[in-house]
Amino acid sequence: MKCRQCLSILYLFFFLASFHVTFLGSLVEARKSSALSHKKHKHGKGKSGRYCPTPAAPTPPPGSTDPTMSNNFNVLSFGAKGNEATDDTKALLEAWEAACKVEGATVEIPSGNKFLINPITFQGPCMPQLVLQIDGVVLAPPKVSSWPKSGLFQWINFKWVQNFTIQGSGIVDGQGSEWWMSSQSTTNKALRFYSSNGITVRDITITNSPLCHLKFDNSVGIQVHNVTISSPEDSPNTDGIHLQNCRDVEIHHSNIGCGDDCVSIQTGCSNVHLHHITCCPGHGISLGGLGKDRSIACVSDIVVEDIIMHNTLFGVRIKTWPGGIGSVKNVSFSGIQVSDVKVPLIIDQFYCESNVHCKNQTGAVAISGIQYNKIVGTYSTQPIHFACSNDIPCSDVDLIDIQLTPSPRNRGLLQALCLNSYGKTAAPLIPQSIDYCLRDGHRLARRVQSSHEKICQLGY
Repeated sequence: MKCRQCLSILYLFFFLASFHVTFLGSLVEARKSSALSHKKHKHGKGKSGRYCPTPAAPTPPPGSTDPTMSNNFNVLSFGAKGNEATDDTKALLEAWEAACKVEGATVEIPSGNKFLINPITFQGPCMPQLVLQIDGVVLAPPKVSSWPKSGLFQWINFKWVQNFTIQGSGIVDGQGSEWWMSSQSTTNKALRFYSSNGITVRDITITNSPLCHLKFDNSVGIQVHNVTISSPEDSPNTDGIHLQNCRDVEIHHSNIGCGDDCVSIQTGCSNVHLHHITCCPGHGISLGGLGKDRSIACVSDIVVEDIIMHNTLFGVRIKTWPGGIGSVKNVSFSGIQVSDVKVPLIIDQFYCESNVHCKNQTGAVAISGIQYNKIVGTYSTQPIHFACSNDIPCSDVDLIDIQLTPSPRNRGLLQALCLNSYGKTAAPLIPQSIDYCLRDGHRLARRVQSSHEKICQLGY
């Protein structure tokens, strides 16, 4: 009896031992399987070989960008209302200041909103590749009385910025109608860049500036591409794009229509390339006025090509004040199509604004190395008007393939005028008066030109 009890106890012992070993083995296999499964999921695949991506974080609603978690700085996140009535200046400035510290950041002005912005200055330097994305509407204060009482009026000013882009599908509206009727509109700019480099402005629309729509001064490396600039034809003194003391500039594939110059190139500009621009209406493309109040003016290496001008007052123009000093040299106008333009080609060394009393002075900004090539279309008053100084004539002026015919709306036609202008012509030339307009080379003109160029070479 005792043996049977012992045998039972022995069987029970072996059973428990076997169960323990089996249990431990299963537990080890389970852990291995779990580790293997975790490893496979870590590489993106499960047992079936299909990818098992990590669920994406939910997309935040529009206007809820967290500035600490993104390179995008939406002005709505900084308190902007975008309701056309609330002053959103502070929110925009705070968004700029936050984005300025982050490389590759974007300040977002979203579509579907209208943001009222008072005069503001965005100051650099900032981290590289900063973008201002304008997809909504930015509005200037419409009343003159709401602007600062200062001698210099500018709406959105960028100062000391580098490697910076403005882009988007939005509108920058200067709401300038009250300014056009005011005597205070003589210095107001919509967008202004000062002492900046590596600037790109593309795709946006700028409209109704109180005066100049887009101004660059003391800046290097400028790209303006696919912009639309517009204001009514009767808006006085509203330049489209204004350049002063700028170099390495390209403006192209843009539509510009305003009350004054489509593009104005002022003193200190060099290496400027304008091409594929439509200009209507306005005063055309101008170099100057240069040399006002006997000042030194230096402009060189300008290329203007593939331009369409319709119903403008002038076509391509060089204008200098009497008594000025310096030079304009190496300028090329080519592929210019004009339609019903009053005077397509102008050089005027006797330029004087209507509200200024100009004395007769012997000095002038010297003009040389000017080429006109493939200028075609219609004019309403005079095909060419070159009025150059007796003391400092215009030299090395070339007229090649000029074909200009009267427009149906002619306003009393005049013959081509080339006063104290020296250079060469090459057929075809229409009207025929162009063929004998220019005089042959003039040694005095070249000698005077050389002395004025030296002034500019000295860095004035």
